[in-house]
This record gives sequence, C-alpha cells and structure tokens, in this order.
Amino acid sequence: MSLLRSEDDTQPWKGRYYPYDLVKELCIAVGVVGLLAVLLTVLFSSPDDKPSTIAQWSQQKPADFVTAAVKELDGTSPTAEYGPPYNHNSGSVQHFFFLHPQRWLGVSHPIDTEKDYVVGPLETIPNDPTLAAALAQYKAAPATQKKQWAEAYAKPLEETATAEEEKKTAPNTVSESNGTVIVKTSGNAGPVPALMGSLLALAKSGGVDGSLLTSKQFFQTDYTKPLLFMADGGLLDERAEQQHLLGEQWGLMNETGSYPGQPWLWLYALWYQVEPMKSSSSADIEVLLIMSLLSVAFICIPFIPGVNSLPRKIPIYKLIWKEHYRDVTSA
Repeated sequence: MSLLRSEDDTQPWKGRYYPYDLVKELCIAVGVVGLLAVLLTVLFSSPDDKPSTIAQWSQQKPADFVTAAVKELDGTSPTAEYGPPYNHNSGSVQHFFFLHPQRWLGVSHPIDTEKDYVVGPLETIPNDPTLAAALAQYKAAPATQKKQWAEAYAKPLEETATAEEEKKTAPNTVSESNGTVIVKTSGNAGPVPALMGSLLALAKSGGVDGSLLTSKQFFQTDYTKPLLFMADGGLLDERAEQQHLLGEQWGLMNETGSYPGQPWLWLYALWYQVEPMKSSSSADIEVLLIMSLLSVAFICIPFIPGVNSLPRKIPIYKLIWKEHYRDVTSA
C-alpha cells in the first residue's frame, strides 16, 4: 500500500540501555529554571512605572488638558469622531472590501464626549452657584450656539499649540497662572471658560478620574473612558516618545523603554511597515486578515501536499536520533 513506509523505523531497540531517573531530572529542571527566572527577573525585569492619570495630566500640562476638553465638548476630538464601538460617526470605520466588522458589531461601548468628559463630571461638584449657572446656560442653549462658544474658546488654544509644534512665536492669547489656564478669546465664548476652569480644578483633585471610573462592577477593570480622554491630548504621546513606543521601530516589540516585550509580535508589527498597509486607513483589519490567513495555513500544514512530506524529504529527525538509527542500521 502507498501508505506504508518503505523503511521500517519501528524495529525493537537492540542497543544499550542507561539508567534514567525521571523524577530526579524533573526536580533538577524545575530548580534550575526557577533559579534562572528569579535571577533574570531581578537583573532584567522592566521597571514598574506609575500609571498616567487625568490628575497627573491636568497638573503637568493644564493647557493641553483644556485643549482636549474643549474638543470633547464640541465633538471634534478623535474619540468623538471615531465611530463604532464608541459612537455612530464614520470617521475611523475600517473595512476591507465587503467586510465591515465595526459597523456590523455596532456601538457596544457608547461614549458621549460632551456629557461623559465635561458636563457629567461638572454636575458632581456641589455648592457652586457660579458653575451651576454656567451649566444651566450651556445646557439650555441650542447645539449651534454651543458649538460657537466652544469654537471661540478653542481657537486661541489651537493656534498656540500649532505655533509651539512649529517652533514659532505663539500668540499672546493663552497663559497659565497659578495652575489655571487663561484664554483670551476674540469672540463670545459664553459659559465655556467657566466650565473649563471648573473642570481643570476638578481634574487636578482627581475628581474626573473618579467620575470616569464609576461602574456597577465590584472590581474596576474598564479604563476605556479615561484612556481615550488622555489619548485625545498630548500626555500619552509624550510618554510614548520618551519610552520609544511610537511604533517607528519594528522587528522587535518594546515593553518599556528599551526593555524587550513580546518577540512573537514582530510579525504583526512588520506588516504595518509594508505597503499598502503602511499608508492605509484600514491597516488594522488588513493586518488581522493577513495574520489569520497565515495562522490557518500553519494549522493546515499536515494537510498541504508537498509541505507535509518535507520532514521525510529532509530527515532532520535522523540527525537528532543518529545513535538510534546507526544501531538499527548496523543490527
């Protein structure tokens, strides 16, 4: 039959036998590996860096915090324009031909940036008549008026941030004094300056962190809202740049700074450096499909003609067990 092998590799062993204590071998292996793990952890483990928080962000970069907050208010932040699973916009909806997984799955984690990041946290502040009046004025205004107020307040902040990025002289419209941000607007900003001032003070006290982490779960494991809020500002980008985590290097993944991370992720990172994924707005789904195809091909290796016979055409196993095959041949 064609399934029978031409060479019988299952003959009884006729060579010498050696005593072997499997339990002793196991204990030695576990002890050596455990000792190496402890030693290498002490010498080379990554540092336990403190997590970034909105309180830290607002204290270190108050102008950047206010800039991000006013974008959340008028719905122009990356999170507000992202699309599913956070909202029904179509700004970052990825697809590949007829595959639209973001739209199919819909909004599973709804985020209203105006309410969740600005109005909601401010409503938790008690006994502040000035803030209460500003909130009432803002909530009673039509959507067009709200947008005009937010744009009037955001324009000087954006001009200042752009000038700093381009290393030009920034206009004298934004200043920081005693931890507060003073914005000189050319138009009517309505109650927005009062809202931003109160939100900045609340953030510095840790109140915004607390309001965004409130959930019905006993253990808090969902940090989506605070992370997205910080991602809309410059804090996370600045920290990632300091630790070389901007994704500009590929081939090896970094965990923190120059500490190595998961080496098996190099194959995922590689595809982001190759066209058309490198410049595609749907790179994530394209890389996911490529890796899925490669994974299926790997699983199907035993069933692919020509590939499944390579071990017999290239008998590496005979080199590994050369003593066995030498004794079988000479017997």
